[in-house]
Amino acid sequence: MSSKTALVTGASRGIGRGIAIELARTGARVAINYAGNAEAAAEALALVKAAGGDGFIVQGDVAVAADRERLVVETVAKFGRIDLLVNNAGVAPKVRADLLDAGEESFDRLFAINLKGPFFLSQLVAKQMLSQERDREGFRGRLVNITSISVYTASINRGDYCMVKAGLAMMTKLFADRLANDGINVYEIRPGVIATDMTGGVKEKYDKLIITDERGITPIRRWGQPEDIGRAVRAIAEDRFPFSTGACFDVDGGFHLHRL
Repeated sequence: MSSKTALVTGASRGIGRGIAIELARTGARVAINYAGNAEAAAEALALVKAAGGDGFIVQGDVAVAADRERLVVETVAKFGRIDLLVNNAGVAPKVRADLLDAGEESFDRLFAINLKGPFFLSQLVAKQMLSQERDREGFRGRLVNITSISVYTASINRGDYCMVKAGLAMMTKLFADRLANDGINVYEIRPGVIATDMTGGVKEKYDKLIITDERGITPIRRWGQPEDIGRAVRAIAEDRFPFSTGACFDVDGGFHLHRL
């Protein structure tokens, strides 16, 4: 893995940081993308190097075309190639609004960052991968999309978030079909309730649902951690699923199970 390069969007904090650190444990080189928190990105880079990997920081908003292009250009300039793209960057609604009251500003913001950005960044990275030589197993690269249980779980006070995550799940299938013959496999990682800044505001609610309630919403009675997602991405990066593409991996404590 020491010759492999990963570009991880939204890697300064939370799930993205967990992914970057886990990839670093394989010796991989990691491009740590962040949008606005330079201090957090510097902390993530230090943790990546401490874990045994190499890396650098690249600022950019995935919703902006020029920034997406720069992410690819700077990563290739630094490390020569991109072997793995992890579309992790994403935002939640600033205000949880009832479906009948939700506004266009939040809708447009979430679609731009959580769906449009990953779509067009994947285009750019896929074209870069197509220019790269195949490895000894015949692959040019991997794309990984980080979605959510919100792909199929309706939350009527954040409908825009559910819709963009569902779109990202379909995007996985589309890119998988298009790129399979070119030696590029595509995967979806579907996290459950993960302990990050994004879920900090609803900690009490989910503590009750996961831990306190008699049965709990997940068979595995704990919060997910960023490293849980990181381990799943690492398995993909290490080519543990060469005969899979368009596949979804649920990393959710068993939330997806239909239980009686």
